[in-house]
Amino acid sequence: MYGEQDTFDDQEGPVEPAVAHGPGAHRRPVRAGRRALLRGSIALGAAAVAGPFLLMASASAYTWTRTLREGMSGPDVKELQIRVAGWAAGSASQTFVTIDGAFGAGTTAAVKRFQAAYSLAADGIAGPATQSKLNALQSADGSTVHFNWSEFTNPPTGDFSGGKVSASTAKEYARRLMYKLEAVRVKLGNVPMTVNSGFRSIAHNRAVGGASDSMHLYGLAADLDVPGVANITVYRRAETSGFSGLETYTAGHQHVDSRAEIGRAWWWQDGTV
Repeated sequence: MYGEQDTFDDQEGPVEPAVAHGPGAHRRPVRAGRRALLRGSIALGAAAVAGPFLLMASASAYTWTRTLREGMSGPDVKELQIRVAGWAAGSASQTFVTIDGAFGAGTTAAVKRFQAAYSLAADGIAGPATQSKLNALQSADGSTVHFNWSEFTNPPTGDFSGGKVSASTAKEYARRLMYKLEAVRVKLGNVPMTVNSGFRSIAHNRAVGGASDSMHLYGLAADLDVPGVANITVYRRAETSGFSGLETYTAGHQHVDSRAEIGRAWWWQDGTV
């Protein structure tokens, strides 16, 4: 079932030049990076395409008002799920954390993995120490500590307009993607990563030879280069990070996307490796 979806995969054609950068669970049923990553080191069911988003265009650290644990619900749980989504599985698994605001078993497991990765008590409860670490991943403008909005905007326009969803939706999807990529970065040993392509408008996607329903058109995809790390290693880490779309690791970059979260079928082109 891998690689068979003509309109959903991301056989991109020529990749745009890269810019190097510096220092619950659901089981299955290129643009140039324009700034260096120089800031310090640091899935039950498909999420609906539409619905209210937490738009973080200008924001300080998220204000957590309570300790979060399994059985709770609300917008703060939803934000927690966004931030731990890259810790969806402990081994290769077609699983992602549902962003639905309901703290279930899948969220608990992801919180535990996040806590263990950051040397916190892995109890699955998001209290002050965990919330502080989650906020350390956020930049003042709502992006994340190692990724910037400018890396994910459409190159010709510098924004998130002209795709297959509204600009605000594409931007929110890109924000969610950043948190997953933060997890991949940690799993790779906090090595520098290059984002070759993020969101694309329909016109730009056509110009670079992208697939007609590329996940880049939604803000759900990124093409990555990790200097000094083989694509197969990036692919393997992505298999544990809630990514439902993985292009072959033999390509010139490693494509990752979150297609299942808008109801698309899982597509790991090389299967589990």
